[in-house]
Amino acid sequence: MAPPDPAVSRAATRAIDPGGRGRTRCYPPPSGAFGVSAPSDHRPEGCIHMKQAITVAPGFDPVPSIPRSAALSVAVAAAAPDRAATAVLVAIDAEAPASLGVGTAALRAAGFTGAVGQALVVPGSPGPAVAVGIGAAATVTTSVLHDAAAAFAKATATATELAVVLDGPVGPVSAADAATALVEGIVLSRYRWGALKREVPGIDLAAITLVASDPTVAAGAERGRALAAAGSVARDLANTPPAHLTATRIADLCVERAGEWGLEVEVFDEVALAELGCGGLLGVNGGSAEPPRMVKATYRPDGAGPDTPHLSIVGKGIMYDSGGISLKPGDAVHATMKNDMSGAAAVVGALSALRAVGCPTAVTAYLMCTDNMPSGTAMALGDVLTVRGGTTVEVINTDAEGRLVMADALVLATEEPTDAIVDIATLTGACMRALGTQVGGVMGNHQGLIDQIRACADRTDEPLWQLPL
Repeated sequence: MAPPDPAVSRAATRAIDPGGRGRTRCYPPPSGAFGVSAPSDHRPEGCIHMKQAITVAPGFDPVPSIPRSAALSVAVAAAAPDRAATAVLVAIDAEAPASLGVGTAALRAAGFTGAVGQALVVPGSPGPAVAVGIGAAATVTTSVLHDAAAAFAKATATATELAVVLDGPVGPVSAADAATALVEGIVLSRYRWGALKREVPGIDLAAITLVASDPTVAAGAERGRALAAAGSVARDLANTPPAHLTATRIADLCVERAGEWGLEVEVFDEVALAELGCGGLLGVNGGSAEPPRMVKATYRPDGAGPDTPHLSIVGKGIMYDSGGISLKPGDAVHATMKNDMSGAAAVVGALSALRAVGCPTAVTAYLMCTDNMPSGTAMALGDVLTVRGGTTVEVINTDAEGRLVMADALVLATEEPTDAIVDIATLTGACMRALGTQVGGVMGNHQGLIDQIRACADRTDEPLWQLPL
């Protein structure tokens, strides 16, 4: 089935949602095929959407970290600024560097051994030195440096200017990779979200300086800034309440940032989704007052051609998951269901960094966005949906909605030439029960790709555990 004409899609968007206030009557109504019926507005005159009852300030920004990241100065210099709190990395099996101004015996007397995660502030004027433990020098990894940088940033929580002495490689980690890990660890450890608070907690970082002479450090530091900014974007989106971040709003964000991030973005509304046969996404959206959106974002590196490697990414964007008719219990887990779009948030974060880090691979991303709500129009247990490609799916539990929305995207991804497809989702509580909250599950049908992803996870301090498919 051919994609709809973009001009038709844009017109349909305006007809369906002229004011961005949620679902209204659709002109013309989409086909009743694919296991869903046309949306309608059957509320009494003057009735408002539940979402409208929650005040969302005009101009609310769901990604407040973007301007903060842009304002942060990251530099390489021969010496630390006078007022900067300056980290000196100390290995557990080496003498304290002279630049710290305190000997090993004095550090030991203060209880500092150089273990990973230790940070000891040595008062000075005007900026203090900070001994930061990295463990045994030979076992240092980028993960260790992430943790060391975080310990440093937290030990100097009121400082707006930070510096790190980076004389060269840190154990087996190159100077460039060390710079990346240190900047990323500092920035992410200072992350906070206070978009809806009267006072935003914490203090903004103004500057990070790496004291180094290695010419590769500057590029590594900039990469660290870009990766930290991407992680912050993903955290922003996951933290935003569902009334403030609907499927429409996350799609709008991608359109607004497309030029800055070097992306081509297409947004598909109900009419376009029905034309595509995306019965999974439309079925899950059936009970919602908010319209669904599928966002297709494409990144092409400079000089991309037919032989350029191509990766497809699918992100689960359930903006709020009540469970639908299979309603979740009113417990602490239900209270976190604004986070059920964290897969899509992670994909948006990744998209924001591709140009900045010079990614050489072409990337196509699909964000499948809707909430999953109970109502008189919600899909019911026993309903049969037809997803993209014609496969029929019987609904046994409406709280198993993630696989339905992603089925449409996975089929779409296979219809274009691609080398690999990676699906990112908060899909099942079974992973959390098996692995806890700090480890993600990975499964797939190609061991080589799984091994690549696990290697990336180790390198970026995002632990994964392989599960059978």
